Amino acid sequence: MEQVLGLRPFVPARDFSLSQRFYQSLGFTPTHTDKQICILKQESFSFILQDYYVKEFAENCMVQLLVRDADAWWRRVDPAKLVAEFAVREPRAPAMQEWGMKVGFLFDPSGVLWHVAEVAF
Repeated sequence: MEQVLGLRPFVPARDFSLSQRFYQSLGFTPTHTDKQICILKQESFSFILQDYYVKEFAENCMVQLLVRDADAWWRRVDPAKLVAEFAVREPRAPAMQEWGMKVGFLFDPSGVLWHVAEVAF
């Protein structure tokens, strides 16, 4: 059987340039960019931002980012600044959820919901 090397979701962008700047402010680094896609990477994880937007899809798309310490990540990124700089919806700071994970919620400029979830190791 072949070894799986990764899993990269395609994330839609209503304003491709704005979304690239948004994700860079979260700490992602572009590793490839052309007119239609931008591969964004942080440590060994990446996703593909696409210059393609369907409102119904974007507003129902969710991505989970697993971190060791959600509160520390939240302080470093300072999602309140994202609201001012990128006109995104108001984030919800990390809190323990009924399913047993501490999760913070933030939206990207296209309406994609990111779950910043703390994993207990």
